[in-house]
Amino acid sequence: MTSIDVNLTARDEQVNEPWMCRLCKDFDISATITKANIESDFGWMQVRLTGPIEEVQRAITWLMTTGLHVDALQRSVGA
Repeated sequence: MTSIDVNLTARDEQVNEPWMCRLCKDFDISATITKANIESDFGWMQVRLTGPIEEVQRAITWLMTTGLHVDALQRSVGA
């Protein structure tokens, strides 16, 4: 299993999109919100993505296609 912490930043209409719901439904990972600040027109969220490395990578790639700003903070690989 792999865990990667990512910062996600959303602006304007992106704030109201259900990307966290899709992330959890469409990929074989768990997504844990560790910190967040969401306003009506801007928001950021720190999320820990955990699962098989291939699925975590696919999820991050998908997040980048949504127009969100995505920054990987750290990566830890555990058994």
